[in-house]
Amino acid sequence: MAVSTMHIHFLTPPAPFATPPSTLHFSFAPYSWTTFLSVRSFTHRTPLFSIMGFQSPINLIAHCSKKPTIAFIDTGIMLFSVLQDIGIEEKGAKVLLDSHPVLNSMPIESIRARIESLRAIGFDGLALSKLIVKRPDVLTAREMDSFTYYLCNKLKGDVELIQLQRLFNTTEPRFLVGFEEKVSLLLHHGFPEEKLVYVLNNVKINKAFCLKSREEIERMLTYLDRFGGVEFILGRPAVLNYDLDTQIIPRIGFLLELSGGNEDATATVLNKLPFILAYTVEHLKDHVEFLISFAGLTDQEIFRIILVYPNVFSASKDRKLKPRIEFLKECGLSSNDIFKFLIKAPLFVSLSFEGNLAHKLVLLVKIGYANKTKELALAMGAVTRTSYKNMQAVISLFLNYGLTCEDILAMGKKHPQILQYNNKSLDEKMEYLVEDMGREIGELLAFPAFLGYQLDGRIKHRYEVTKHKLGEGMSLNKLLSVSTESFSSKKKKKKLPVKASSKPTKMKVR
Repeated sequence: MAVSTMHIHFLTPPAPFATPPSTLHFSFAPYSWTTFLSVRSFTHRTPLFSIMGFQSPINLIAHCSKKPTIAFIDTGIMLFSVLQDIGIEEKGAKVLLDSHPVLNSMPIESIRARIESLRAIGFDGLALSKLIVKRPDVLTAREMDSFTYYLCNKLKGDVELIQLQRLFNTTEPRFLVGFEEKVSLLLHHGFPEEKLVYVLNNVKINKAFCLKSREEIERMLTYLDRFGGVEFILGRPAVLNYDLDTQIIPRIGFLLELSGGNEDATATVLNKLPFILAYTVEHLKDHVEFLISFAGLTDQEIFRIILVYPNVFSASKDRKLKPRIEFLKECGLSSNDIFKFLIKAPLFVSLSFEGNLAHKLVLLVKIGYANKTKELALAMGAVTRTSYKNMQAVISLFLNYGLTCEDILAMGKKHPQILQYNNKSLDEKMEYLVEDMGREIGELLAFPAFLGYQLDGRIKHRYEVTKHKLGEGMSLNKLLSVSTESFSSKKKKKKLPVKASSKPTKMKVR
């Protein structure tokens, strides 16, 4: 009867032997040996090793042979080696194998290949070992193959590691099925291919794609196509995280109703502030109801304000909206006045009082604006888009040119925007007015809007064209306020006699 032989080579000495042998030989009848292998798993050798005094089978490499020779490598030992290579210590490896025994049945080359694919998409070092300890199924799940291939080969491995860590920490590999097909729906709806990575890096991948069916994603993209589609989603990819039926449709539906059913206007609001979909219907409704009850505005007026400045919904109702509207009412503004004010200066409701508005209010009162007046409210609206420091510099500039606070107040009432213009730009215009045009600074009192025109594009051009023909005494108002078409028309009329004189004419003989 043929005999099989087992040769055991020690990696570490077994305890009972004072001088451990390098090799032990055992002989088995072939039938009983093959029967043993067929009915027991490889790990059932442990009792035999225990009897012999061996501490653990992982400290051994065993070779079984007979004629013809049959050799195999202990998969458990190789697996421990692979795990240790990626930074998982022996104790952690034992716990990992006990909690996820399917790893023992995986071909070692398959596990190595999976580890390399994880490295290819960004996992390495500590990130790789942490992932495998927490989610060992990433080494065994079949769904991982197509997922890692897509990320590595189609998306060039550019999806951020933090995004993938969040995904694997919250999502089982079984939800990765069909991932490429789901993402490819974006391409079918007009997304540029180079923007796919941008989208994936700015969504919760599990919510946006993994936990939604292909049909759900298709429905969402089709619905959003009505309101800007690609541009809207690229403005805020996180909208893909939301649920279509319970979040997106009700929120857009509220805005659509407020607009009177105007989809184009609603799309404009959404594209100006894609974040608006982060607000619940209750939040949106609460702000609208406040503006109706406290400011006396209508739905139509509120939507027109939102169309200009959707961030009205971002302003705290109690900390900002209420005190700002209250200020306007104290200044004597009616509901219609408040509507017009918010159309022109909607930023007023968002600015900090202590850090912005209070300082500007002090400056306005110093130059002569009376408290709680419409003029003060309009002036506050006009300076919302400038800083307090620029406003202070503008007032100082006017004073340096010899104007008084009363002059500044008079100009401000005629043209409230003067205090928001850039102080350096104003300095250049006023210098040109005095030095090049030879005018008095006092002319600004009659026409302060001069300071709002472009120096090179309008002021210099028109002055140079007209100064020799119409004289230098033309009023600033007449020089600048006429439309470009009218000004060009006058230029052509002035040139007509020149063109006529260039042709020979016949003299009439009387």
